[in-house]
This record gives sequence, structure tokens and C-alpha cells, in this order.
Amino acid sequence: MNFLCGIGAIIGGVVAGVLALLLIIFMIWIISTYNSFVRLKNNIEEAFSTMDVYLKKRYDLIPNLVETVKGYAKHEKETLEKVIAARNACAQAGNMEDKLASEKNLSSVLKQLAVVIEKYPELKADKNFTDLQNTLKQLENEIASSRKYFNGVTKTYNTKREVFPSNIIARWFKFDKKPLFEVDNAIERKNVKVEF
Repeated sequence: MNFLCGIGAIIGGVVAGVLALLLIIFMIWIISTYNSFVRLKNNIEEAFSTMDVYLKKRYDLIPNLVETVKGYAKHEKETLEKVIAARNACAQAGNMEDKLASEKNLSSVLKQLAVVIEKYPELKADKNFTDLQNTLKQLENEIASSRKYFNGVTKTYNTKREVFPSNIIARWFKFDKKPLFEVDNAIERKNVKVEF
């Protein structure tokens, strides 16, 4: 009888040890997964912050560009007003989602401005305008590069929050889906019509 009690105690101790080990492994997995979500979320915020610096530089450049164009293209007032309104909407956007949405609109309006510029060869020959346009092109390249990085870290985060089993932790700790910074495909793919 004592022998059976001893075996039962050993088996109970082994089972308790295995359960404790499984609980420790589960807790380590929860902590590790949570921390990886935090790191990815911080990477997204850092990527957006970097992109936001370039976007602000572009916002600051746009009024100078519009003023230069205004001197040559006085009857293009509506397009110029749209550019300034879109720029102001971007500058006033509060959170990341609003800023990304307003950026789509600004990109669209800047393409309309590019069409207006094509109508005025003397404007394209102006040194101040050329300098502004080159600076804008450089900023657009930097924005495109930072957008690529932002979308890459956002995709990694969104994928992690959707795959099993890390989606359980994402749901428990409310790690919400983050938006990508996409340009409007309808606008990007539309042919630009230039009339002289």
C-alpha cells in the first residue's frame, strides 16, 4: 500500500512539474509575442514619423511653388486653390489614418498642378521655379522611399497580427490593424492629358 502511495506521489509530482513547465513556456510565449508586437508598433510609428518629416518639408515648399506658378498662370486659379486647400488639409490632419487619407488627395492635386505647369514653357524656364521643382522631386523621392519602409513594417505587423497563434495575443491586447500608405490607383493609372 505504501508502495502504491509512493508511486502515486511520484506521478502526481511529475504531472505537476510538467504542468508547471508548460505554464512557464506559455507565459514566456505570451510575453515574447506581446513584446514583438510592441517593437513592430514602434517601428511603424518611427517609420511614419520619418515620412512625416519629408511630408512637412513638402507642405512648406508647396506655397512657394504655387506663388511662382501663379505669376505665370493667372487663369489657373481653381487648380492653385485646390493645391493650397489639399496642402492645408494634410497639415491639419491629426492622426495617422487622417494624414494618410489627406496625402492621397494632395498627390492627386499635385498631378493636376503638373499638367498646368506643362502648359507654360516660360514657367519651366524660370530658375526659381526650376529650383523649387527639383527640390520637390527630391522630396517626392524621399517620401516614396520612406513610404516603402513604412509599408514594409506595417505589412509585417499586420501579417503577425493575423496569423495563428499570434493573432490570439493581438486580440487579447487589442493590437489593431494599421493602414498602409497607398496612392490612389485610379489616379496613378489615368493618362495625363496635356493641351496647349
